[in-house]
Amino acid sequence: MTDSDSASDADSAAEIEITADLVRDLLREQHPDLAELAVREVAGGWDNQQWRLGDELAVRMPRTERAPELQRKECRWLPHLAPRLPLPVPRPVRVGEPSARFPKRWTIMTWVPGEPLDRTSIRRGDHAADTLAYFLRALHAPAPAEAPGVVDRGGHPGTYTEGFDHFFRSVDLGGRADEVRAVWDDAVAAPVWEGPPVWVHGDLHPANVVVSDGTVSGVIDFGDLFAGDPAWDLAAAWVVLPEGAAARFFDAYAHADRATIRRARGLAALKSLFLMLMGHNGDRGLPGGKPAWGPAGRAALDRVLSTHGRQGAAPRPRPGFSGRAART
Repeated sequence: MTDSDSASDADSAAEIEITADLVRDLLREQHPDLAELAVREVAGGWDNQQWRLGDELAVRMPRTERAPELQRKECRWLPHLAPRLPLPVPRPVRVGEPSARFPKRWTIMTWVPGEPLDRTSIRRGDHAADTLAYFLRALHAPAPAEAPGVVDRGGHPGTYTEGFDHFFRSVDLGGRADEVRAVWDDAVAAPVWEGPPVWVHGDLHPANVVVSDGTVSGVIDFGDLFAGDPAWDLAAAWVVLPEGAAARFFDAYAHADRATIRRARGLAALKSLFLMLMGHNGDRGLPGGKPAWGPAGRAALDRVLSTHGRQGAAPRPRPGFSGRAART
């Protein structure tokens, strides 16, 4: 996860102009029964450019080289995961095959109602903490042997020190550098995940969490789904939830030991720095930059540092629990 990677991905998106007319033409060619539904572009997106299709569907058009493979992963595993998750998630409905008009695979998914968190805010912090915790408890079940494994994320924080150092040097920390470094060093020193690999969303940040009525109401973009350490998702306690909600989140989740929380907090710092850097790049008009992500990253880092040195977000360890996977 580097800003140079995101810039090169964004460059590849410019090779093909994806317009409403192109989307409609592709629908007419491959899914004519859906071609008369209204097509509306959805702002945002990273690997995919999204178009609303009617009221209940979305067309996801790949805009990076890796996007078709991420879509295949979603189509393979979301039908298996979605029925047991307590929040709406996208479900694949149709597949678009490569053609002369568009040489990449594309998908039609169900639309998850609500507004992405990077465009709104959570007002009901306690409700959101409980909701996200129950969602992740349901998701974090042991994954089958054929589940996708760790690729560019998902391992112990110590594996990503080079990436952390890059983000750390690239953003203005306003005198908080020592605190941030201490959080990261503590995560690197934490024991590894000892449980079986569990299903992990892998990319929980404000753009991938949907909000309705002031609380979390859905989760989208499972392209980075993998089997591994749940700490990668538990970082959302700081990256997604508002100030003061992390302690309630971990109490509701109830399956995170101290080591897992230490790793999660360090990963939250890593993700916060990444969001800040993407916001900075967006302010400068660089490819792949997201101006709205800068404030979100700074707020997340403030939440991470507000518990520094006292493990303020951690619940009391549950008797007999030692980092094993949650089973729901």
